[in-house]
Amino acid sequence: MDTPHLILQATISGLLMGGMFALIAIGLTLVVGVMKVMNFAHCALMMVGMYVSFWCFTFGGIDPYFSILFTFPLLFILGWVIQRHLFERIVGRAHHAQLLLALGILLVIENVALLVCKPDPRIIQLGYSGWTIPLGALTLSFSRFIAFVLAIAMVTALYLFLKRTDLGKAIRASADNREGALIIGIHVKKVHRLAFGISSACAGMAGSILLPFFYVHPHIGNVFLLPAFVIIVLGGMGSFFGALLGAFVVGVVESLGSVLISPEVSRILTLMIFILVLLFKPTGLFKH
Repeated sequence: MDTPHLILQATISGLLMGGMFALIAIGLTLVVGVMKVMNFAHCALMMVGMYVSFWCFTFGGIDPYFSILFTFPLLFILGWVIQRHLFERIVGRAHHAQLLLALGILLVIENVALLVCKPDPRIIQLGYSGWTIPLGALTLSFSRFIAFVLAIAMVTALYLFLKRTDLGKAIRASADNREGALIIGIHVKKVHRLAFGISSACAGMAGSILLPFFYVHPHIGNVFLLPAFVIIVLGGMGSFFGALLGAFVVGVVESLGSVLISPEVSRILTLMIFILVLLFKPTGLFKH
């Protein structure tokens, strides 16, 4: 394949991966925007979703894409419990207390996973794992394309929920003005629990749709944690559409970097984007 086709193939692959990043990052940006909490345990919750789907497939033969029906409610409940019994206790405290709590939750989740699931990477083989979709001289991975479609559908559903439902409007009101939301009768604590539950469910669903073409082990969340934070900084902290656009930018940059240079350098490029945005436009490229 010549260089122009190679670049185009890498760009398409990056856009498909950007859909995965979008679902992860938008779940994270929901917590950042509503509660102003940097949840470092977010991608560990994604790992939990991957293991739920892995065991559903191993013991029940349930396709990972259908196992979303299990990961969504389970991770929603887990997120609700974490917010209700942990983060809610430190509301109003210094930011370092929130960061330490999030790191503590991350370590607990990862070490429980190590104890229960062992450190060996695990993969699954599906009947359609090797399928491709021809696109002229290019090809699309069938699994990645389906994952991309599901991720964008979930992101769209979340946007419509936040925009058009009473609960969604309550979440947005709490994010914009917590005191004002309290004055008009919104139960802010319940809204925060709901937002954290939805955020965790997004992470779990992202894990489910990644599993058909990605390995899982207890520390897999760390692979996605840096891109997730780069995306929300790039898009503007708490910005829904900023996170969506930032996800596609990071996906394409990492894909092009991996193909044209090396996978290790692609992660360095992501770090460079992170540093440059913090230095020259800390409000984010897509937020005014």
